[in-house]
Amino acid sequence: MDHLVFLTGRLAEPALRRVLASMQPPSFTWEVREIGMQVAALMTADMIRRRVPAPVAASRIIVPGRCRGDLDALAVHYGIPVERGPEDLKDIPQHFKHAAQATDLSRYRTRIFAEIVDAPRLDVAGIVERARRHARDGADVIDLGCLPSTDFPHLEDAVRALKAEGLTVSVDSLDPQELLRGGRAGADYLLSLNIDTLWVADEVAATPILIPREPSDTASLHAAIDALRAKGRDFIADPILDPIPFGFTRSVVRYQALRDAYPDVKIMMGVGNVTELTEADTSGINAVLFGMCAELEIDAVLTTQVSGHARRAIREADVARRMMFAAWSQSRLPKGISDELLTTHAKRPFPDTPAEITVTAQSVRDPNFRVQVAEDGVHVYNRDGHRTAPDAFAHWPGLGLEGDGSHAFYMGVELARAEIAFQLGKRYVQDQPLRWGCAVEREAESLDAWCAPGTTMKTGAARAEALAARAEAVSAAASVAAAPADSGLAAAPGRPAPGHAPAADRAAPNPQEN
Repeated sequence: MDHLVFLTGRLAEPALRRVLASMQPPSFTWEVREIGMQVAALMTADMIRRRVPAPVAASRIIVPGRCRGDLDALAVHYGIPVERGPEDLKDIPQHFKHAAQATDLSRYRTRIFAEIVDAPRLDVAGIVERARRHARDGADVIDLGCLPSTDFPHLEDAVRALKAEGLTVSVDSLDPQELLRGGRAGADYLLSLNIDTLWVADEVAATPILIPREPSDTASLHAAIDALRAKGRDFIADPILDPIPFGFTRSVVRYQALRDAYPDVKIMMGVGNVTELTEADTSGINAVLFGMCAELEIDAVLTTQVSGHARRAIREADVARRMMFAAWSQSRLPKGISDELLTTHAKRPFPDTPAEITVTAQSVRDPNFRVQVAEDGVHVYNRDGHRTAPDAFAHWPGLGLEGDGSHAFYMGVELARAEIAFQLGKRYVQDQPLRWGCAVEREAESLDAWCAPGTTMKTGAARAEALAARAEAVSAAASVAAAPADSGLAAAPGRPAPGHAPAADRAAPNPQEN
């Protein structure tokens, strides 16, 4: 059995020991080492090298999730792996459970066709720009949507431009002549042909997507399938997913019937009739639809981003197909695989109880404000007191920041985030943006370097003034005793914990502890 050494700070040590002791049955033996610092989140690789003598009798060393620095170099120094744990120590049991059930999210079955629904109204440059965004979000095929009674004189140029970008292209029209033009220009797929327009497939090499004459006319779809199978032509069949409440359930049954009748045929599902025409968050809708796609072994999905509420549908589809394929291929529930589709609520929003926060607050001996969220509201505390309220405005009278505009702004931002997290049931970590899963783009953060400027970092002249006061900042920061970041309380090493320190402290990068 592996033996793990967990490094932490004084304030987090008792809670860390309790969490590790609660893990039953244990999958490893462990010990906790407090390395002589107050705040675990301010730990860096250089501090560890200075304060933890080698060798370490362990299989692995686990450092706090916000620990910055080169852990590979530490691993060479100690001769054993050095790894970051989760950002919140309460997540340690789940963290190691996930590690034991490592899931490969690089694999998927279902290809995403992303439609540019207004392609005729865009110039070629606009089409290419839109296509690049869709491809970045996970689209495998760029679908050029044609419009009824709307000329598309640059269709061929658009197809060739997309192919020059290295993209796979489909043309989507009910006009056989537009499909022929697209196929002759080099499109890879044509949407859509029925039994009456199959002749188009004889004229071009593009792979046709087959649909019934009418959604309920399954016989015509079967006839088209049989005709192309007899010719040895590749194709994809689409029985048509109808919107709610106009036959959605019946259309799902048609998909099951088609799979039963043709176990080896490639099938497409157009999900836009549900994601676009249902006013509900599309992350959940996509999760369910791609769960069905996994069970039915659907080969392709056609999706769109037209309505404002469906603005992230392609990215959600990319996450959902990987997540549901992993669940299907491993015969497991789609739980504990990815939290990227949890855009509004968190599975475990409040890791600390009000009683635990009270214990932490009682140990604080400095004036810096800490903000936490629990099931009873937003907690704000420092050495002078501990207050709980459901919203940001209720905390303002007790902050005493009327004469400190920059600090008041900082606390306003943090309390607004905390209030939103409390209302929605989201995880809140002080000085970190709220996490919205795949609904919001976020830059990948490297913990191998010092923290980039935070969300309230000053710029320009204000930053110059802050850097001029760096010497004072170093002195002040060295004396800061913030709450344990394992519990989501303290600022990251890139900035001091917020409080009554000078504005320069909050603007200048936090120096490495000596």
